[in-house]
Amino acid sequence: MFLMPEDITAILLTLKLAAVSTAILLLLGLPLAWWLARTRNRIKPIIETLIALPLILPPTVIGFYLLLAFSPDNWLASYWQQWFGTSLAFSFSGLVIGSVIYSLPFVVQPMQSSYERIPKLTLLTAASLGANKVDQFFSVLLPMTKRSTIAAASLAFAHTMGEFGVVLMIGGNIPGETQVISMALYDHVESLAYDRAHILALTLLAMSFFSLLIIYGIDRRGSRRYKNSHESRHENNHLRIRNAGH
Repeated sequence: MFLMPEDITAILLTLKLAAVSTAILLLLGLPLAWWLARTRNRIKPIIETLIALPLILPPTVIGFYLLLAFSPDNWLASYWQQWFGTSLAFSFSGLVIGSVIYSLPFVVQPMQSSYERIPKLTLLTAASLGANKVDQFFSVLLPMTKRSTIAAASLAFAHTMGEFGVVLMIGGNIPGETQVISMALYDHVESLAYDRAHILALTLLAMSFFSLLIIYGIDRRGSRRYKNSHESRHENNHLRIRNAGH
């Protein structure tokens, strides 16, 4: 049995949500991760705790409080309505905000660890050569953390595709508007349409598998390059010591 039009719509909406959320996560998460990696501010543990909360909180808890924040009586939803003419609750924009909050630790935490491993001397050297903050990011930070950035983006994309509790609470499962693939799958199971549920489940499984495959492939390639580079440096040092002895 092939995918039905409404199932294809749910898949496309899921991919759109994952792509938009991942782009926003990179724009917000990378500077935040860099700040956390370098700051000594006293509020750093508080910020790190808030970012990590989605890892342990039930998604319905996050969805519930976001739904309250998206209420027309709330100042955030009120201003959003005035600026954009649409509501946040039960809309694609609300899904994006919820997805960004829910997946934020999957970008910030690995990138923070990656930034903390960059020697300060590297950036000081770049600054001494006339590189400003923007130049340092694109010419030093981004190349040195490219593998981690791609892995974080892939992880955020895969995590967003599998969301259920948060998007159900704030999206309302509206077909064609807020119904993502996980909710469409749930509807098929509730209506005992197991053949259609099986196809959607396999589709989501394949998408998640290939996203993780990209992450582990990048990690393995980076580990191999590091090993080869380390072995090459070791051989060169050995040759220098031997030549010095002669």
